[in-house]
Amino acid sequence: MSRPPKCRRVEFMPELTFFKPAGVPLTDLEEVQLTVEELEAIRLKDLLGLEQEGCAEKMGVSRPTYHRILSSARSKVAEALVNGKAIRVEGGNFEVAVRNFKCFSCNKQWQVPCGMGGRGTEMICPDCKSDEVYRINSKGEAFGCRWQERQRNKVNE
Repeated sequence: MSRPPKCRRVEFMPELTFFKPAGVPLTDLEEVQLTVEELEAIRLKDLLGLEQEGCAEKMGVSRPTYHRILSSARSKVAEALVNGKAIRVEGGNFEVAVRNFKCFSCNKQWQVPCGMGGRGTEMICPDCKSDEVYRINSKGEAFGCRWQERQRNKVNE
């Protein structure tokens, strides 16, 4: 008996989840289902151009597991393109990776899914509208160059 699949980490949730050949009525099409983690594997390797080791690390799986996910995804996309089938992106065994933020003016903490919202340096507190917002780790501590730079500037003032 095989063990249950490990949950894969995904940083991108697609807004468009159905693709079909132009000019063919939907009722005449067969579908290929691509899971969300298979789409993520294609995005990391083929769109962002990362090495497989880096892709596997981002998804929280081993390199051989990542290779199997990517091979399955590419096979499904090839089948759809060559045989004129529609592609539906849905399902899978994944969790959306999130970024944690904290406003150091009002102490509000919140999460933003990776790939959504602004970059950390562009974040503004949703409550008090302060720009004293920093990305935080799981312990609630600020990290990153922007926070360290501001701390150095406060000491030098």
